[in-house]
Amino acid sequence: MPLDPFAAAQLGPLTLRNRFLKAATFEGMSYQGKVTDQLVDFHRATAAGGVGMTTVAYCAVSPGGRGAPHELVPRPELVPDLRRLVEAVHAEGAAINAQIGHAGPIGNARVTGSKALAASSGFSPLGTRYHAMTVTDIERTISDFANAASLLAEAGFDAVEIHMGHHYLINAFMSPRFNRRTDDWGGDIERRARFPREIAKAVRAAVGREVAVLAKFEMEDGVPRGLIVADSLPIAKLLDADGALDALELTGGGSLANPMYLFRGDVPRKEFAATLPAALRPAFRLVGKRFMPEYPFEEAYFLSEARQFRAALSMPLVLLGGITRIETVQQALDEGFEFVAMGRALLREPDLVNRMREGSAKESICIHCNKCMPTIYRGTHCVLVEPGERPGMRLGPVT
Repeated sequence: MPLDPFAAAQLGPLTLRNRFLKAATFEGMSYQGKVTDQLVDFHRATAAGGVGMTTVAYCAVSPGGRGAPHELVPRPELVPDLRRLVEAVHAEGAAINAQIGHAGPIGNARVTGSKALAASSGFSPLGTRYHAMTVTDIERTISDFANAASLLAEAGFDAVEIHMGHHYLINAFMSPRFNRRTDDWGGDIERRARFPREIAKAVRAAVGREVAVLAKFEMEDGVPRGLIVADSLPIAKLLDADGALDALELTGGGSLANPMYLFRGDVPRKEFAATLPAALRPAFRLVGKRFMPEYPFEEAYFLSEARQFRAALSMPLVLLGGITRIETVQQALDEGFEFVAMGRALLREPDLVNRMREGSAKESICIHCNKCMPTIYRGTHCVLVEPGERPGMRLGPVT
């Protein structure tokens, strides 16, 4: 019998009111690392719009793991404010998930005041340098993930999502392009899988079985010599066998070398360049087209790769990647995916799920211009929405 996208669904220990998840889209609203009214209103609007669970994007597990300004770093004194955010979402009938990660090679030394750490040393396409982690660094970071997850569980979050994608630190350990280590943390697939596996186990031990644990999981890096399905699927199988995770949300591409592999559609190079520090803009002019190549938009653009994971894994899977029509949601469920995640579509219309359920909308009006991407440093929003057009649709810049 076909799954009903609007019926209650089980995700690990959670019962969600439907199978729609709000994908993590970095909000840029945690000014000075705080839970702001803006951040609360952003997720309240999404919850009120009908999703089963909304995701607070990219909480760095340590100050050195930040990749941008205005990122949350879970710490004991933040728990009461995090609890306020949780309660606002729960009041609208949705569950709330917190994405936790370490920026790794995307780390921003101007923000953190410390050098960027990665699996191996190297340079980003824009010329910034990152440095190989020591074993002590690795062990400390695993503990940082566990500690962050524990604090979020204390604050009442229903789920935590480990960021294993988008060229961030865990992805960098998984990838043959970014991991050139010759010790126990690099080399063959099993050793490159060690870091994500140890983190998943540590997070699960920290939160127990009352909190759902997901991972945003990289299928393909979208860069030469990077992670491809032949590498990532065996890693996913190891994670599946370990049993620490309740689901994988499947993704690809990333911020270090090829962000448009993740987004598809129009390429906002001019708008992106304007967000860069002045010192990096000359480099971007030289490498901009290579750094942000064009990929035509097609709905559910990760589906062909994701099908290979569905055929090989037993754990629940979340399909991500330009899902805009209720027909495509139903197709994904019919093919065995337990949930779908939406990002840009819900930036454009936070109430899209409610209107799909009511039958007044069959697809999103997002045009995939991707001009929301460069707004992340001033309060992520759809640039096509006028303030007041619909409650919660645009929340303005952080002040």
